[in-house]
Parts: sequence; structure tokens; C-alpha cells
Amino acid sequence: MRNSPFAIAMALVAGIVFGVGLAISQMIDPEKVKNFLDLAAITTGGWDPSLAFVMAAGSAVAFVGLRFNRFMRKPVAAPAFQVNTKTRIDRRLVIGSAIFGVGWGISGFCPGPGIANLGVVPDAVAIFVAAMLAGSWLTGAIVEWSNRSSLEPSQAVAK
Repeated sequence: MRNSPFAIAMALVAGIVFGVGLAISQMIDPEKVKNFLDLAAITTGGWDPSLAFVMAAGSAVAFVGLRFNRFMRKPVAAPAFQVNTKTRIDRRLVIGSAIFGVGWGISGFCPGPGIANLGVVPDAVAIFVAAMLAGSWLTGAIVEWSNRSSLEPSQAVAK
């Protein structure tokens, strides 16, 4: 499916707004995020709760935005709303979450802030972003191969 120029422009605008929000909230600073996630530092006064307000604001915006599909026939920049039908916690979700957490812990970046940091400190995060893209591509290839090999021979020909 091809995206229209308007949809691509809207995705670019949304990405820029998201990146600016990450920068303003300082979520692109690994030390700031680490100080927020270090709950053991609550007793010593070293815990930084400020990112909780960022997450609360983001959750509020998402809550309102995700309810627009009740009042709109279709999104402004897409042919239809995409509704996730998966509601079960399965093995792939748990494994993927664990890999995400390990990668974040090793690098100090999660994907959004990592990409946003390309504009601020490109040398420091270029390897992370390259590894993240390579890992995403490799995972997609493995999942595609796994899905193809799990089909019975008669199903593979029919597709």
C-alpha cells in the first residue's frame, strides 16, 4: 500500500513534534531516564520523578486521541483506523520486551530518544541506531522465515 504525500507529511510532522517533546522533556538524556527508573534512590532523595509528568501527559493525549475513532469515520491522513486485535500476553511479547529492556540497559537509549539524539550527539548514538535498525531488519527476516517454514507445503504453494 502506498502512502499519499499528505500522509507522509503528517508522519514527518508527528515525528518532529515527538522528537521536540523528547528533547524538551529531557527524555533523550540517558542519565535523566536512569535517575527516573532508579526507584531504589527514593529513600536517598536521588530519584527524579519529573518524567512521570511527561508520561502522564503523553498518556492523557493518547487516551483522548485513541477515542477519536468513535466519532470519526476515518483518520485524517490514512484510509482507515488500525485497531490492534491482539490482547493476549504471549511468548513473543515477553521475549521481545526482555530483549528491548536488555538493549536499553546496555546502551542507555530506547529507540525514540536514540533517534532524537542523532541530531544532538550523532557520533555517540550512530552505532546504537545502526545496530537497532539491523536488529529490526534481522528480526523481521527471522519472523518472516519462521512463518513461511511453519506453513504446510500445500499452504505455501497456495499463497
